[in-house]
Amino acid sequence: MSYLVLARKYRSRDFEALVGQEHVVKALTNALTQQRLHHAYLFTGTRGVGKTSVSRILAKALNCTGPDGTGGITAHPCGVCDACRDIDSGRFVDYVELDAASNRGVEEISQLLDQAVYKPVLGRFKVYLIDEVHMLSNTAFNAMLKTLEEPPEYLKFVLATTDPQKVPPTVLSRCLQFNLRPMAPQTVQEHLSTVLAAEKIQAEPGALRLLARGARGSMRDALSLTDQAIAFGAGSLTEAGVRQMLGAVDRSHAVRLVEALAAGQGAEVIAAVDGLRGLGLSATGTLEEMAALLQQMAVLQAVPDALDESDPDAPTAARLAGLLAPDETQFLYSIVLHGRAELGLAPDEYSGLVMVLLRMLAFRPAGAGTSPQHAASPAVTKPVAAPMMSKPVVAPARPAVVAPAPVARASAPTSSEPPPWVDVPYEDEAPAVPVAVREPEPARPPVATFTPTPLGDRWAQVVAQMSEAASISALVRELAMQSQCLSIDEAAQPPVWCLRVERETLRAPAQRDKLQAALSDLLLHAVQVEVEAGVASDTPAQRATAERTRRQNEAEQIIHNDPLVQALMQQFKTARIVPGSVKPH
Repeated sequence: MSYLVLARKYRSRDFEALVGQEHVVKALTNALTQQRLHHAYLFTGTRGVGKTSVSRILAKALNCTGPDGTGGITAHPCGVCDACRDIDSGRFVDYVELDAASNRGVEEISQLLDQAVYKPVLGRFKVYLIDEVHMLSNTAFNAMLKTLEEPPEYLKFVLATTDPQKVPPTVLSRCLQFNLRPMAPQTVQEHLSTVLAAEKIQAEPGALRLLARGARGSMRDALSLTDQAIAFGAGSLTEAGVRQMLGAVDRSHAVRLVEALAAGQGAEVIAAVDGLRGLGLSATGTLEEMAALLQQMAVLQAVPDALDESDPDAPTAARLAGLLAPDETQFLYSIVLHGRAELGLAPDEYSGLVMVLLRMLAFRPAGAGTSPQHAASPAVTKPVAAPMMSKPVVAPARPAVVAPAPVARASAPTSSEPPPWVDVPYEDEAPAVPVAVREPEPARPPVATFTPTPLGDRWAQVVAQMSEAASISALVRELAMQSQCLSIDEAAQPPVWCLRVERETLRAPAQRDKLQAALSDLLLHAVQVEVEAGVASDTPAQRATAERTRRQNEAEQIIHNDPLVQALMQQFKTARIVPGSVKPH
């Protein structure tokens, strides 16, 4: 007899055996008990969380006839009647499973819907399961919309997908949607323990924890990894064997690194990485183990009572939690997460790991590393945690003030507090003049200037005409806007237009040829464009900038000269016009 893998052997056969999806089980059980049956269901969730299993259980619940053949719709299918056995074995004629990943066209969907007009052959209902429904084409979705909205009373649709965002809203609105959640590691570990007990296989708790974490929320992945671990361990599951199989890093290495980081010992950090290299352990696995440890430490720092006494790693995490301040733990956790994404960019993964760990030392707050209760001196500057920046951002310390005098703050007649747009200084940053004194208005930017040339007006008009005609692309238009027309030789055949352009990227021959073709089309005769390098002093872009600046200054001056604005500024001494808020028409 061939071996049946654990993921298939222990697939849930009824709602009671379904693990980790209590919210879905409760809703479907109540609906079946009260006979409030919808015609279309959509099950979403990551791989291996039970979407297909729920669909088969629902199909059995709808078609179960009971052990004596007289049963009806039930939330507890018997599992022994012909309908239940045939659905479990995949040969029930009225239960159809369609893989949309390989049958995504309108022809396959139309063929399936053509069979919907016929009543069930053996069962009470026809049940169509369309797996990975998001893979269907748009025409296939459109073909099934009408039948999905008003199917025959004997037809039930069950749709399953790992990516509901790709399902059209017109389909979503016709279905009851249930989101199957990823399994918690504790749930997976408990289920694995039950399965292995039924298989009479000895397993260490540490091995089950590693398998549960490696499954990443998928029960099918957990059972597949367990199959692999049984084969790897020749019928037994040990923590050392599972760790070696998964390539997982022992918690002791992560503990050593966190201790070295807490003490600020760079030499110990490098020695720990060299030890990992010598053992051939994964840098990615090291950062994953550090992230898990730091997360556990952060939880214990925030909620000391959250210590799980059944977890053998909890005492170590509690001890390390006392070596770091909570903000430092959060900071190290953030760098670990960013560092995992950067390992692929490093010359090799170990050098990337070294840089991630050294970054933790380089960005640590000054004075850290003694104890979490250690308070930094107010005069010490403290780097701001910025893991994505190349340099630490340092918050400047305020200068000490000897016997600061209280500052009288001016207030508007209608309020005891200054308006929210006024930057009120701290009391230890007393200004040299009273706050009530109005600051002079900032000088407006000068009007951008350019040096007019004899051909500047003509070239600007030509460029404007080409832009209006939409005869040039964005890059060619940029070339024309940044060019200064030096000369036009009308006597040459064809006429030669000589332009000066400063940016080297715009002087590419391909862009020059496109500008030459556009200019020839505009002038209705062939021309030749020559481009030379140099600083341009009269370009259409410079003229446009000068015009915008002139209009902006003019608009701001109109606002400043407005009598109402001047009256308000006289009444409210701290009022000012917000720079950049004035926009010309």
